[in-house]
Amino acid sequence: MVVVLSTEAKLVLLAAGLIFLLVLVLGVWKYRQMVVSAEHMAHPYVDIAHRAALLYSFATLLLAVFVALSGWSAWVNLAAAGIVIFFFVAAIGTYAYHGWRRDTDNQLRHPVRGTTAFMVSLIVGEIGGFAVLLAGFVQAQLL
Repeated sequence: MVVVLSTEAKLVLLAAGLIFLLVLVLGVWKYRQMVVSAEHMAHPYVDIAHRAALLYSFATLLLAVFVALSGWSAWVNLAAAGIVIFFFVAAIGTYAYHGWRRDTDNQLRHPVRGTTAFMVSLIVGEIGGFAVLLAGFVQAQLL
């Protein structure tokens, strides 16, 4: 059986695959830190980056399904999914950065300038982007 997917759904699936590949690489980093640590634990943010990336890879698969079943135009679907994926990857990158620097175990305890603006943007972007895809699904599949 051949499944025909739109270009935008294929691109979102590619993003999911790349994020999952990142999960595997982060898992090696996490394992290495666990092996060499006296406590046999990775830095909290290496662990968070690994777990978040795993969850985001599967969440991106869910986005691909909504993109494929949405009634909106390709550009609307790709923009909505792209915004969500951007913030997924930015969050993973932030976690990995703190894990690499080993500078904190809670990035919100002493936030750097721009943290609040980034968090508000992330909230609006992720919820808004997915809401657009969900509305496109409802419009095309349920109405």
